[in-house]
Amino acid sequence: MSYFNIDAQAQNTYDAIVIGSGISGGWAAKELTTKGLRTLVLERGRDVRHVTDYPTTNMQPWEFEHRNQLKRDIREANPIVSKCYAFYEGTEQFFVKDAEHPYVQEKPFDWIRGYQVGGKSLLWARQTQRWSDFDFQGPARDGYAVDWPIRYADIAPWYSYVEKFAGITGNKDGLATLPDGEFLPPHEWNCVEKYFQKKIAAKYKDRHVIMGRAAHITQPQPIHFQQGRAQCQHRTICERGCPFGGYFSSNASTIPWAAKTGKMTLRPHSTVHSIIYDEAKGRATGVRVVDTQTKQMHEFYARIIFLNAAALNSNLVLLNSTSHRFPNGLGNDSGVLGKYVAFHNYRAGISAEYDGDLDSTTDGRRPNSPYIPRFRNVEKQETNFLRGYAAGFSAGRSSRTDQSGVGADLKESLLNPKLGGWYVGSHMMGETIPKETNYVALDPTLKDPYGIPQLKIAIAYDDNDDKMVKDYQEQLTEMFTEAGFKNIRVRDDHRNPGLDIHEMGGARMGKDPKTSILNKWNQVHHCKNVFVTDGACMTSTSTQNPSLTYMALTARAADYAVKGLKKGLV
Repeated sequence: MSYFNIDAQAQNTYDAIVIGSGISGGWAAKELTTKGLRTLVLERGRDVRHVTDYPTTNMQPWEFEHRNQLKRDIREANPIVSKCYAFYEGTEQFFVKDAEHPYVQEKPFDWIRGYQVGGKSLLWARQTQRWSDFDFQGPARDGYAVDWPIRYADIAPWYSYVEKFAGITGNKDGLATLPDGEFLPPHEWNCVEKYFQKKIAAKYKDRHVIMGRAAHITQPQPIHFQQGRAQCQHRTICERGCPFGGYFSSNASTIPWAAKTGKMTLRPHSTVHSIIYDEAKGRATGVRVVDTQTKQMHEFYARIIFLNAAALNSNLVLLNSTSHRFPNGLGNDSGVLGKYVAFHNYRAGISAEYDGDLDSTTDGRRPNSPYIPRFRNVEKQETNFLRGYAAGFSAGRSSRTDQSGVGADLKESLLNPKLGGWYVGSHMMGETIPKETNYVALDPTLKDPYGIPQLKIAIAYDDNDDKMVKDYQEQLTEMFTEAGFKNIRVRDDHRNPGLDIHEMGGARMGKDPKTSILNKWNQVHHCKNVFVTDGACMTSTSTQNPSLTYMALTARAADYAVKGLKKGLV
């Protein structure tokens, strides 16, 4: 569909268009507007304004009609999203329900989505670790996937740039596998976590237990006050939306910052159908958008386009952006678009009990916990599986209440629960290998409610993942035993891919246009004014949480794009 009214086209023309307003889209909006570009931000979901649109953020448990539990009919109508730990009565307004955006599961895949301004930045677990050269060099070393076109030195200054603005808590740990960042004061340990750290340090030279690094403001700096954000209150109900801006979200941080420039136009209820490619100009000229309220198609135009719709939806947009020049999707001369998708393996965990430190307990709440960086296959290949895994760790003390009495005795027991022993636990976050057989594609017949092809998803575990789970269970059992923990229990819940909510790839970066979609600046190789800086761009997954890397890549790409516009390189 084209506009023949020149005035109408001019009204719909901007310097830049950003597709998506989540973690990476918010950063794209901030960077492009701050650099002076009139920027249209398109969000397929509704508008959610900071503070104003967090309806449950200050509710007490007794104020929820169902005591914060999901109604049975909601659970039964949403078997996929109901598996997510953060989906409950206080947060259901921020999640996509199963029927709202259907997709085809060629293989079982639990796709967790948040369609609103801010996207899943309202819901994420806020863990923020830098990658190291061990991560960027992984594919080149073992020959799986393709080599990253960048190394740690290329992105290190951008990590620093986004960390200072977002607010990241952590320690200077001095680990080559997990570079230090620009940290606010770390969260505190409890005594059993400190005990475990010391036991592991005494036994192993290559294994470290550190305090996790998280996007929480523990000591606000002037830049955070300028954003209107305050110190984290440790309420641990972050996924309801934080009225203090204590953790980083697009809503509390980058979107308001972009709005203050006067250069941003935010358009919610705007599902992007495709990117418009001009055959004569050899570049993208805009996007086609379906208004989700009217179902009408609109076109918007810009000199550069940032695609940040979240990994799988960004693949969908590119695949659906066909033309005579690109019959198989925008920039897809290589044929790899939609392929080599990977994710994080969260299947395994371990729990145990500890008999010591019975004179101590914890006080208050903490939105973070210790972390065990990757220690397998770091310097060399040493196991029967490729790559490695990181792990979370935490400890707490249980309590029990004697309910056997009556009257005053029962009241006294209820008001004074007895402390039980310490429990400890860990979960695995394993790196999966991008494979051509793990892909997404457009279904040839099925459409979503807006006439856009449904996404067909074929993503699965493999033998490498199974071996990694086994090794994690063995190694953590050994570490727990060394620490003197008792009643050690390992688990493998065999959850479907997708529930990790860390899907990556499909439009991967690379050095060679024959085997990748994007170059080292996150530009589409064959369409230089389109940039993809969300999870779709990832060549491999490492073991770290990916959101901080998305932020850094986005800021870096935006800087290059604006400079490139001035030099005629974009």
